[in-house]
Amino acid sequence: MMERMSLEHEGKVALLRFNHPEVMNAIGGQMLRDFVEAIEEVKARGTETRCLMITGSGRAFCAGANLQDDDSGKKSKEAGASLRNSYHPLMFEIRDLGMPVVTAVNGAAAGVGMSFAMIGDIVCASKQAYFLQAFARIGLIPDGGATYLLPRLVGWGRAMELSMLAEKLPAETAHEWGLVNRLFDDQDSLDAGSLEIATKLANGPKSLSLIRKAYWQTWGNGYEQQLELEAQLQNEAGRTQDFREGVSAFLEKRDAKFGGQ
Repeated sequence: MMERMSLEHEGKVALLRFNHPEVMNAIGGQMLRDFVEAIEEVKARGTETRCLMITGSGRAFCAGANLQDDDSGKKSKEAGASLRNSYHPLMFEIRDLGMPVVTAVNGAAAGVGMSFAMIGDIVCASKQAYFLQAFARIGLIPDGGATYLLPRLVGWGRAMELSMLAEKLPAETAHEWGLVNRLFDDQDSLDAGSLEIATKLANGPKSLSLIRKAYWQTWGNGYEQQLELEAQLQNEAGRTQDFREGVSAFLEKRDAKFGGQ
């Protein structure tokens, strides 16, 4: 049974929450284990769940690693081992998940919490939220894939500034810079708007998972490699029931009803 994460299902959307508001959802060992368990449960549901939405309980999304938790791994002199053994496999699981991922940033997204926010295909945030690369404040470097994702989202100069100066990035500025896709006025509108986006994605075609795969691989591919990948994935998409449904709906001038297959 999960103690530090909660998992609910809203139709075809899996709603996963960081759930330790007393410490602003800072990640300890138990939360990491719960996160892995939740992802496995989402995967086990097959096409019953077709979009994952990640958010936080209380006034924070995720405040990074819980340095008061000896089980978090971040207090150890061998923090790299904790990353390799716990955080990296989880990041890979999210990256390789066969469905869209929406992150709804409701407050502080700091340290590795910012990495979890950035890994969403669609990043939503309330105007009260902020992002913080806090690592330099305690003598560490950004992790959880931050040095990969951040410069690709906001550019090299801004990524270096955020990481070295360790200053808060307000959600409105993050939206202007392209880190946040959709900005909402408050918590209520964030919850409703993010769920609306997630529901739309959950009712989309199987090809959405292939789009994710194509874009994740583009950063490591040359132009010719990416063209070949597009051809391979297009073959896969063309064999889906959703493609046949999409074409039929277009010819019949009606809305498509995709089943995720």
